[in-house]
Order: sequence, then structure tokens, then C-alpha cells
Amino acid sequence: MSVQAPAVDGRANSSLVRVVAGAFDVPTRTVRIVSGHRPRPKVLEISDPPADAAARLGDLLDA
Repeated sequence: MSVQAPAVDGRANSSLVRVVAGAFDVPTRTVRIVSGHRPRPKVLEISDPPADAAARLGDLLDA
């Protein structure tokens, strides 16, 4: 997954969190970057994922 926001002042990370929150239909406050704040590979966590999170993740990865 990629975002168009520049990797300046955390804008790309913030954009990524918003995109993931939207894809999983959860508030942005429930999505956090666990690792990869600076490098491209990221690990994100959703603190209260929806019941169909696995299917939504599959859809994101297939896109």
C-alpha cells in the first residue's frame, strides 16, 4: 500500500493511518504504527478491529 502524502513531518504516516482506518471502518485513534515510523516497511495495529478484519485485509492486499 502506498500513499501520496510526502514523507515529511509524519504526513505520510498520518495519511496511512487515515487510509487504514477508513478501510477497516474504525476511528483513526484505534490505528497505530507499531514499527516503521521512518522506514517504508510498517507494522500497524488496530486496537479494536472489526469482526471481518481478516477479509478486509485480504481485500487490501489483493487491490
